Amino acid sequence: MKHVFVFDPKSFFGQQWKMDGILDHIGEFFRTQEKPDFSIQMSRYRRNAIGIIQEEVDKAKPGDVVRIYAVGGEEIFYDCINAAAHFPNMQVASVPHGESNDFLNIFGDGKTESFRDIPSLVRAKALDTDLIRWGVNYALNSCYIGLNSAMAAKVRELKSSLGKGGFFLFSKVSNFFNYIFTTFDKEITRQSYTISVDDVDYSGKYSLIHIANGPYYAGKKTGLTDAAPDDGLLDIALIKSSGAIKTMFSMRRYAKGKRPKNGVFLQGKKITVQSDRKMWIQLDNEYIQNTDISLAVVNHAVQIVAVDNLTYPVAVISSL
Repeated sequence: MKHVFVFDPKSFFGQQWKMDGILDHIGEFFRTQEKPDFSIQMSRYRRNAIGIIQEEVDKAKPGDVVRIYAVGGEEIFYDCINAAAHFPNMQVASVPHGESNDFLNIFGDGKTESFRDIPSLVRAKALDTDLIRWGVNYALNSCYIGLNSAMAAKVRELKSSLGKGGFFLFSKVSNFFNYIFTTFDKEITRQSYTISVDDVDYSGKYSLIHIANGPYYAGKKTGLTDAAPDDGLLDIALIKSSGAIKTMFSMRRYAKGKRPKNGVFLQGKKITVQSDRKMWIQLDNEYIQNTDISLAVVNHAVQIVAVDNLTYPVAVISSL
C-alpha cells in the first residue's frame, strides 16, 4: 500500500509547531516499518490536491492500493474525496485538524484524537461509502439550499474580511445578527423552487432544502437522523416557507435533530432543483450560487478509512 499525506497549511495558520509535530509523528512511524512507501505533500490552494494525488497515483506500483490522508479541515477532505472518487484501489482518510468535520461525527463523540493517530489510521480498514454527485464534482456529507447555506456563506465572508482573530471576538454576536437578518429575508426564506425527486414533483416555496448523505451539520445532528452514507439513497428534507418567527422555530427544531411539522421528508436517488432566481447552495464546504442543480447518489463511490473497527450506523431504508 502507498500512503500519501496531503496537508492543508491554512488549517495550521499560526500553529506551525503543530504541523511540524504531525510531520515528525509520520516520519517516526514509517521509519519503524519494513519497506515503507509514503510521501508528504502540501496543498497550496483549492483543488491543488487533486493534481497532487493524480501524480502520486501515476507513480504507484500497478495494483497497489493508494491511501490518501487529508490532513486539515473540511476543505482538504473535500478535495481529496474528489480526487479519489470512482478510481479503483484508492482510499481516503480524514486527519481532522480544522475547525470541524461533520462527516466524522457519524462515528460518535470523542473520536477526533483517534483519527489523528497515524499508526491507527495506517492500520485501519476502509468502508465503502456513497457520494453525492454534482456534474463532475462530488460531496460526501450534504447539500444545503436556502436559509442555512445563505447564513453559512455570509459568515464565511465576514470571517474572511475580519481575519481569524477578529472574527473569533465577534463570532457569537455576528452569528446571532446574521441569523436574524437572514430569517427575515423573504427572498431567501420564501423562494419558489421547481423540485423533482426520482421524477416525482415536489415544487413549491421552501425556506430550506437539505440533501444528506450523513446526519450531521455544523457539529449537530439534523432532522435527517437516519441518513446513512452506504445505503445507496439520499435523505431529503424540504422545509416549507412560513413567517419569520415560525421559520426560526422550525430551524431550531431541525438543528436539534427533530422534524418540524412544516417539512416534507423522503428518500431518493436523484434530485433536481431549479429557481427563477439564483439559489444559495452549499455542498459540504463549497459555496455556489446558481439557478439550477442536479444531484444523484453514487453508491460506494469511495472508500473512507475508519479507525478502531468503527462502522456506519445501520441504514433505515424506507419512504419517510
